[in-house]
Amino acid sequence: MSNPSENGARPRRVAAALFDLDGVLVDSRRPIAQCINHALEREGLAPEPEAALHGFIGPPLRDCFAALLAARGRSEDRVASCIGHYRERYREVAPTETPAFPGIAACLEALAPRLPLAVATSKPEAFARPILESLGLARHFRAIVGPPLRETHAEDKTRTVARALAAFAPAAPGTPVAMIGDRHFDVRAGAAHALLTIGVTWGIGDEAELREAGADLLVASPFALRELLLGGSGEPGGAP
Repeated sequence: MSNPSENGARPRRVAAALFDLDGVLVDSRRPIAQCINHALEREGLAPEPEAALHGFIGPPLRDCFAALLAARGRSEDRVASCIGHYRERYREVAPTETPAFPGIAACLEALAPRLPLAVATSKPEAFARPILESLGLARHFRAIVGPPLRETHAEDKTRTVARALAAFAPAAPGTPVAMIGDRHFDVRAGAAHALLTIGVTWGIGDEAELREAGADLLVASPFALRELLLGGSGEPGGAP
């Protein structure tokens, strides 16, 4: 696509922007897949090919292990144990083995002085913040919001977005706040709060998933995202 793909008219410059973490700011596919397999092996179960686990990135971890255990005919009673094994390993490796996507650092450097930014992620804040701090990106955000560490139930992404929005002053009428994500969960959570939903196609979800979820706009690169949020043309093929 040569310009941001639109389901509606191009908006004016936005008032603020919420970012999902995994698949938007950072490429967490490898460490997450490895930690899921670590948990399965600790439970005496066979690991999965890493690529087969990428679809589990985005929704709450409890849903991931419930599905993997069900596919093996195992009880959901083992979900909490799997989560414990996963987090034990993930806490160690995530800050050093999770890279930012190419172009994200430059995108945030350009946006942060001109636009309030925050993170709204399904990853527990206790894990999200160290990753962004390790990459030198945390300083760009007014808030980094994720669910608390708990195993009994997962926080809905719509609730996480609501808490992240509290970091911003009320937007002027007609000036949208953007929700930027790579999965249908992000798009639907943003839409629930009447946000401008922007799907990025460099993450886990593909263009078809984002369109089906009703994303207002799609962008193919961090440069295109930067241009769009600042009111430019958003040519994804341009130089950062």
